[in-house]
Amino acid sequence: MRDDSSITRAKTMRKDLTSAEDKLWRMLRSRRYREAKFRRQHAIGPYVVDFACVSVRLVIEVDGPSHADAEHAAFDAERTAFLENAGWRVARIANADVFAGGDGLYDFLDRALKG
Repeated sequence: MRDDSSITRAKTMRKDLTSAEDKLWRMLRSRRYREAKFRRQHAIGPYVVDFACVSVRLVIEVDGPSHADAEHAAFDAERTAFLENAGWRVARIANADVFAGGDGLYDFLDRALKG
């Protein structure tokens, strides 16, 4: 279901995480959170998602301020629909919530993993 262009794009994006993505990745990598194995900048079909836990078919997207504009929101909705139709659950978290950390971030991750 992946194509070469999305795989190439994913490899490039892994080297250039946003600061919010980097913070969340430090929590998720190497099964650090609830023993769940996450992949960062993972290609699914034509899209590259921020984080994917393949075993539970969960995608976590970290949304910065640009996701609030209408064009980006429409793209996100299209992408989410594709992923959900392919059997993935999509959980979105704002950059600010990642940076805030604490119990709110842990609660978000727990809810996302439980589905």
